[in-house]
Amino acid sequence: MEKRRLSFWQIWNMSFGFLGIQMGFALQNSNVSRIFQTLGANIDDIPILWVAAPMTGLIIQPIIGYFSDKTWTKLGRRKPYFLAGAILASGALFIMPNSPLLWFAAGMLWIMDASINVSMEPFRAFVGDNLPDSQRTTGFAMQSFFIGIGAYFASKLPLIFTHFGVSNTAPLGVIPDSVKYSFYLGGIAFLLTVLWTVLTSKEYSPAELEAFENHNKETYQKETHSKEWFLANGKSHLSKGLLFLVVSAVFSFAIYNYDLKKDLYVLSIGLIGLGGIAMLISGLLQKANNTENGFVTIMNDFQFMPKIMKQLAWVQFFSWFALFSMWIYTTLAVTQHIYKTTDTTSEAYNIGANQVGEMFANYNLIAAIAAFLLPILAKYTSRKFTHFVALVCGGLGLISVYFISEPTVFTMEWLPMIGVGIAWASILSIPYAMLSGSLPSSKMGYYMGVFNFFIVIPQLVAASILGFLVSQFFNSEPIYALLIGGASMILAGLIALTINDKSKINLNE
Repeated sequence: MEKRRLSFWQIWNMSFGFLGIQMGFALQNSNVSRIFQTLGANIDDIPILWVAAPMTGLIIQPIIGYFSDKTWTKLGRRKPYFLAGAILASGALFIMPNSPLLWFAAGMLWIMDASINVSMEPFRAFVGDNLPDSQRTTGFAMQSFFIGIGAYFASKLPLIFTHFGVSNTAPLGVIPDSVKYSFYLGGIAFLLTVLWTVLTSKEYSPAELEAFENHNKETYQKETHSKEWFLANGKSHLSKGLLFLVVSAVFSFAIYNYDLKKDLYVLSIGLIGLGGIAMLISGLLQKANNTENGFVTIMNDFQFMPKIMKQLAWVQFFSWFALFSMWIYTTLAVTQHIYKTTDTTSEAYNIGANQVGEMFANYNLIAAIAAFLLPILAKYTSRKFTHFVALVCGGLGLISVYFISEPTVFTMEWLPMIGVGIAWASILSIPYAMLSGSLPSSKMGYYMGVFNFFIVIPQLVAASILGFLVSQFFNSEPIYALLIGGASMILAGLIALTINDKSKINLNE
């Protein structure tokens, strides 16, 4: 039994919700640093305030993926999750720009990002569920297209409202109306586009999915392990968990003793420490023979992930480290390095902040176009070479911002973002195209959630160390965070060349 091939418009409809999801995500990425700074945050404290976003994704995505794999309702398998996420995210988008205080805005970022993740993760698995292997790359390319278009439009919204006479400045501590109205429109679009996908797309029933699994049983062998195997693996997790906790304690003591930047606690406690606790819990559950526990399943799948996922891990790490540095620091770098101001009430600051919106809009527009061009290059070379080229283009684009002295429309809003857009299109499609063929549909949701670890962990690392690096070594000049990000993306491209991708999948199918 084979999955049926879907028409262009069926793939369009099932991906359409990503238009709204990415509008919400783009409004968050291009405006939250501006909101934080307007509410009084210091430049050095911006990264730690952003930590809510990746930390939320680390927790939410594998959980949502795991439970969506096991869900079936009258509405479907994945659709209940991205509809619920859309309702919550839309509400958060209305509240966020009205935050009265910095701590409130930081909390709203946590809620907003959690809601977006609830919607986003099942959409990745939705492609794997509904499309045959020959159409999955088309599905991911269609998602990339909507991601690009949605982010392009959302990033331009503050400037569009400004052109129509909406105020782009506000008193100290107040978010400009141009930003507020952008978030309102984004919230409406988020809900309506996801609702369109829910109403126009169908999902396979559990019986049909089981038939597909049986048909592919030679491709996806279900691993079974003995009680003794789980006991030994549990002991291993206990040992590793204790080691992580010791490293966390030593690292945290060094931060305290030498009065290092508090952001580093995100790495020592938030990542290493929590990782150790997770390993200990997994080890105890396996020693107690509680092996059917969903938490144990997620931890073991992370440990024994498919080979291609391990190969992609470092590429993803350095790619997303670079992207997070861009999202956090571009507004700060442009306004301080190019416009020579940190006064959030000044006209120069808000012109620069709006130009950052233009930059983010443009790289997403480039990505929407490149999403359908990169497969052509991959067809005649290879996917790993295509990813290498795209990531190097992105790295050079980020580095080029440092050399801008005259911020014209072309030199600032377009030239650096051409490379970033090409890289973004590749990051959103090629790793998933490499990975999807190696995953069984019965585990598609939480394997995609586990794969998200390699998106979230580098963001947590970036949130914890970028502020320290910029303040300690670069005199608190945020432009250097973009240089670090550019070098990181180029390194990711070089590592991509080492991936052992022998798949013969035709990316144009």
